[in-house]
Amino acid sequence: MLILLPPSEGKADAGTGRRLDLTRLSLPELTAARQEVLAALIGLSGGDEAAALAALGLSAGQRGELARNARLDRAATAPAGQVYTGVLYEALDLASLPAPAQRAARRTVLISSGLWGAVRLTDRIPPYRCPIGAKLPGVGALSAYWRRALAPAMAAAAGDGPVLDLRSGAYAATWAPRGEQAGRTVTVRVLHERETPAGPTRSVVSHFNKATKGRLVRDLLVAGARPRTAAGLVTALRDLKYTVEEQPTPAGRPRQLDVVVTEL
Repeated sequence: MLILLPPSEGKADAGTGRRLDLTRLSLPELTAARQEVLAALIGLSGGDEAAALAALGLSAGQRGELARNARLDRAATAPAGQVYTGVLYEALDLASLPAPAQRAARRTVLISSGLWGAVRLTDRIPPYRCPIGAKLPGVGALSAYWRRALAPAMAAAAGDGPVLDLRSGAYAATWAPRGEQAGRTVTVRVLHERETPAGPTRSVVSHFNKATKGRLVRDLLVAGARPRTAAGLVTALRDLKYTVEEQPTPAGRPRQLDVVVTEL
């Protein structure tokens, strides 16, 4: 099984270990692409401040992010699982996982990134700011750039097992499984069900969507789930007492699941 996660906007303040070495990251076939994006980000962040803030969607009060970006090639690093600190990763709580679940996480989880393309939890990276919606000089729109660069690496990482794709829309657009591989991919939408005088109502949640997905991944890892098919993945979620409803999908497209929660 491959589990695809989005990155988090919130990140650790600084790395704690050796400097960045792109050649030591997972998916080494992405090294050249990572070098190109990293060089463009460093150049942008060390140049005209107003242009850099606009390109990265930052406010004037966040100019410190530019200074950090400009030093990425010599910055201290930490495992990606410690760099990302947002709601999803807080709910996943990697550090408290039992040892077998931590090993499974290292083996199965890939995190999408506007800067790195995709990394594993143990890949050492520095904290950075580079949203997938950015447009970098010489590279262009990152979503389109990674859509071209990621396809072979992601298809190989997915292999012949099921894929649980929990990425947000912008990151999901960087790689879409095709053909038979798409049929083994499961996407998840979180719905909040509430009782009202008119009866139960459901709504799509945003902030708490991330927390639910973090708990979902944690539960799968702790349970030692090792589904071999998309149907097996759906069964594993139901065995963990999640309320799962599958939506009709055309052939050759990922299976779409609604996970219905009554508490956030």
